[in-house]
Amino acid sequence: MGFAIETDGLTKVYGELKALDGVSLKIPEGDCFGLLGPNGAGKTTLIRILTTLIRPTSGTARLNSFDVVGDSSEVRQKIGVVPQAMTSDLDLTGYEIMDIYARFYEMSKNERRGRIDELLEMVGLKDRAKDLVATYSGGMRRRLEIARGLVHKPSILILDEPTIGLDPQSRHVVWDLLGNFRKQDRLTILLTTHYMEEAESLCDHVAIIDYGKIVALDTVEGLKKQIPKKDVVELTVAGVDLEEASKWASTVDTVTSVAVKDDRLIVSTDNGANAIPALVEGIKKTGGHLSRVLLKQQTLEDVFIHFTGRPIREEEAKKVSYLLGAGVPTKWGR
Repeated sequence: MGFAIETDGLTKVYGELKALDGVSLKIPEGDCFGLLGPNGAGKTTLIRILTTLIRPTSGTARLNSFDVVGDSSEVRQKIGVVPQAMTSDLDLTGYEIMDIYARFYEMSKNERRGRIDELLEMVGLKDRAKDLVATYSGGMRRRLEIARGLVHKPSILILDEPTIGLDPQSRHVVWDLLGNFRKQDRLTILLTTHYMEEAESLCDHVAIIDYGKIVALDTVEGLKKQIPKKDVVELTVAGVDLEEASKWASTVDTVTSVAVKDDRLIVSTDNGANAIPALVEGIKKTGGHLSRVLLKQQTLEDVFIHFTGRPIREEEAKKVSYLLGAGVPTKWGR
């Protein structure tokens, strides 16, 4: 298996600001790759380089072995792009928008018709194909724009905050769609997101970018293992001496520490789901009674805080111009 996207020492400098600082990535073909980072970290700058909108200051980027600078026309043929802001013309029908984009790629009339019908069926908009986009809901417009980005059968789909502003139900519909397209077309997906649940649900690999540098890159589970904080199990217990209970609880496999707080045992463990049955059984054997068991597992939010020092929720997901992006100094147009 080859790599769909490769960057080596990618740097972008605006005056005194280094928006990207030596970014090197290798994204396998068929992978769903998530890019997390606070606003101004370099996410949109990276995407603008990969989509040939701007040139890097130094370093290289290749998509399907085509260089984004030297082979920009070939790169554009290989990629589909869904920008953060909704860009579909409200005065056109869904079908007309799809047809216009298919013509950009010089698809024949019969090829266009078949592909458009197929995609609109997959995104659940075939019955609304002749309706103006102005009558679509936000979720419908986003589904249309994903279909639009796939009309020419690209091998790589790049999405910048694909579900921002959508309600939870519409967000899950988009996730299901992306999963289906991956299975059908062996599609490589690169997405930026502020939603940790989205990254955990969709992505095979995740990179965290901060101040223009990749500070962490692994699978979601691999990233969780890199941080020292453990799963925490809280057991609310009655009818047993908690100090004594803490001693035997500390002998349970995968348990690293046990503390007593009020009527609770606070258990740190490498694997909370595996430790709970043994802990519950031990309390029952000593004649204790459990009123509550609470498991707090590691999350991608914990990982983000560990590597960046702040929660991503503090960073408002702003609707920025895809053409200009975030992280660009005012004199360059932000």
